[in-house]
Amino acid sequence: MRTETPQPIRLADYRPPAFLIDQTHLVFDLQPHGTRVKARLTVRRNGEHAEPLVLNGEKLRTVSVLVDGEPAKDRVVADDLLTVSNLPDAFVLETEVEIDPADNTALMGLYMSGGRFCTQCEAEGFRRITWFPDRPDVLSRFTVRIEADRQFAHLLSNGNLTDSGALPGNRHFAEWEDPFPKPAYLFALVAGELDVLEDSFTTMSGRQVALKVFVDTGMSARAAYALDALKRSMKWDEEAFGREYDLDLFMIVAVRDFNFGAMENKGLNIFNSSLLLADPQTATDLDYERIESVVAHEYFHNWTGDRITCRDWFQLCLKEGLTVFRDQEFSADMRGHAMQRIKDVKALRARQFPEDAGPLAHPVRPSSYLKIDNFYTATIYEKGAEIIRMLKALIGAEAFRAGMDLYFDRHDGEATTVEAFIACFAEASGQNLDHFFAWYEQAGTPSVTVAADYDEAAKAVTLTLTQSTAPTPGQPTKQALPLPVAIGLLDDSGEVLRETEIIVLDAAEKTVRWDGVARRPVLSVLRGFSAPVNLTVAAPAKDGYVLLGSDPDLFNRWEAGQALARQLILARAGGAPDEVNETRFAEALGRALDDQAAEPAFKALLLSLPSESDLAMAMQPADPAAIREAREMLRTRIAVHLSEFLRRLHTGMQEAGEFSTTAEAAGRRALRNAVLDLLAADPHAENVALAVGHFEAAANMTDAMGGLNALIAIGGEPAEKAIADFHAKWRHEPLVLDKWFAAQGRDPHEGAVGRILGLTAHPDFDPKNPNRLRALIQSFSSANPARFHDESGAGYRLLADQILAVDAGNPMTAARLVEPLGGWRRYKPELAALMRKELERIVAHEGLSKNVYELASKALA
Repeated sequence: MRTETPQPIRLADYRPPAFLIDQTHLVFDLQPHGTRVKARLTVRRNGEHAEPLVLNGEKLRTVSVLVDGEPAKDRVVADDLLTVSNLPDAFVLETEVEIDPADNTALMGLYMSGGRFCTQCEAEGFRRITWFPDRPDVLSRFTVRIEADRQFAHLLSNGNLTDSGALPGNRHFAEWEDPFPKPAYLFALVAGELDVLEDSFTTMSGRQVALKVFVDTGMSARAAYALDALKRSMKWDEEAFGREYDLDLFMIVAVRDFNFGAMENKGLNIFNSSLLLADPQTATDLDYERIESVVAHEYFHNWTGDRITCRDWFQLCLKEGLTVFRDQEFSADMRGHAMQRIKDVKALRARQFPEDAGPLAHPVRPSSYLKIDNFYTATIYEKGAEIIRMLKALIGAEAFRAGMDLYFDRHDGEATTVEAFIACFAEASGQNLDHFFAWYEQAGTPSVTVAADYDEAAKAVTLTLTQSTAPTPGQPTKQALPLPVAIGLLDDSGEVLRETEIIVLDAAEKTVRWDGVARRPVLSVLRGFSAPVNLTVAAPAKDGYVLLGSDPDLFNRWEAGQALARQLILARAGGAPDEVNETRFAEALGRALDDQAAEPAFKALLLSLPSESDLAMAMQPADPAAIREAREMLRTRIAVHLSEFLRRLHTGMQEAGEFSTTAEAAGRRALRNAVLDLLAADPHAENVALAVGHFEAAANMTDAMGGLNALIAIGGEPAEKAIADFHAKWRHEPLVLDKWFAAQGRDPHEGAVGRILGLTAHPDFDPKNPNRLRALIQSFSSANPARFHDESGAGYRLLADQILAVDAGNPMTAARLVEPLGGWRRYKPELAALMRKELERIVAHEGLSKNVYELASKALA
């Protein structure tokens, strides 16, 4: 049992650092089990005070502490803090510590992965390397010397290489200088045998930047797409935001063992290899999309995160929400704005809306935390990006760009706050944005209703918009938020009556009258998903079919299909099936698929019905078994009704010629695999044979996974053969094997829990590797609700056991597994009780980390 409750860190308690570090010089003598780190810090007192210097450190064996060359007399090491008293206003502090990278299973600080040294210092990992004020508002200029055996061929750190050479004893060194001040969390070091793919980029001012991507030996060809994405990102940031890269060298390194997707360390990005390596045989189109997006995201951080960083971790959205917005805009330009917007909203609803609706709800800028690691959430990232998108909609594109320029000019080289960021847009636009700031401070997803009253005689429509937000933990009372609601009008035949107009709903209720509306309007509301809200439109069901067939806003055309499907599935799950409209929906979907003007990528998205998790959010209390049965019934009805058309469509989308990574080619593959996924809902012999043929003839990983997923959904002997064949072919490819584990984690059949338990004992399952753990356990708990919510509670026990096992070595990864249990209140009572029981078991576990304790205890509160 935990004997004391950890105390939170609060935004209200923020104080500027007592001391500043102007220069940091580090010397690393790299040894797997006995690395020595010498640090020389040029320190000065920040203001007039007599406080001691307090430095953070974890898992450090302190060898020496010197002040101005003399042993520090007034120093105390206790509770992971080094306190040095009676200091002058300016001095040099020198420390030497020993650390054990090979034994660092937390993968924070300096650790070893695949026989190489690497680092991860965000958020508070640098304290595992040396004594330092490990907070983002202490910016320092770093110089680094790395010494290691020759077997560690590449010695890399931030900035520019200034010297390198041989040392006695078959050793060598490299020295690096980063000319830009940075917080310790942006420090990076990599040392090891690596292949390198090289290129260059000419900036808009004509400077040549060397580009280097370091990967596992033999894998450099698989980094070509990432390198191409980097060059496109650099060019796009110059054109879209006027941001030019500032060093002579930009490096990316791929590592296998990594808690995050990637990290934006200044000039030396470190990536999870799953988000960097790709070729058609081993990577899916989704992998290519994610690589393109994440490479852009980390590069864009050079300005929104590195050059301008956070004053404290409560301001995390300042860099992450803003940079997600930037990478979404980049991806939209690369792959199509409507398709990208639909994908972004699907992700927001799948990850962030449940967070906002549960016990772990928190504002985009939180007010307190136990472990900041737990706040790398969809709320910070995805909802943070939505806030930036709304800001742009409210003040206009021109004022938004002017505000960004002002932000870069005013705060370059600083650690700043959300208030300072918003102030730039208020100044650039001339608008008062005080009310807008509530988006950062208020948790929860607003619910918006829109109703129309049409006056045929006056040819006018009156729109009534209302908003409300349900209470969230610690915030029982909510205020109205400024919401840009984009609305257009059609008539019953799909003709445009009124183009898109943004109504700013900034009160609990607002009424707007539009004159000159010739016929009864069909409302197309929240076009482009102009605000992150739950929307209800008071309109007849037939209007949904008008929107599905005719809305010029492709997001709302897709949204209409989702809304119609949601209504039908929930009606059947609630015991009131509407078979007439199920058939009508299937026919409407067929017409949409037969639209020759629509892109294949859009048709693929139309075929994807609302997920079981999305549906559970709309059913109170949620019954996962009923939802799954109802959803599968609708899928089966569509598959049967459109069977011949779907099989022809599958054949028509077959790839000819060489594999292409273009958005158009990826869209054709997406549609072909979406059709196969739907046909799997009607598993008669012809469709089973189609799935087997699709899998066996696959010439790329996208089609191979499409076939494997369809066969696992069908089950039986064809599925088991495909599972075995896939493993035999790809067992020596770690990233592909992750896909194999993930596909089985989504097995929808009875007995899936037993399969997954068996896979945790598989020789290829390594729970210490975050990629492998997430592939199996998160796929099961987050993407397989029918089996995770097994009425025996076995799925909950499996997840809780994995959380406790992983927590002992890697608390950050363990904490990220807690969320599926946190929504227990949304489910029917017998399931809720079983989920709560597992949370109670987790919280009561002896030696539980702060990371897991914070999330599990909040889920129970």
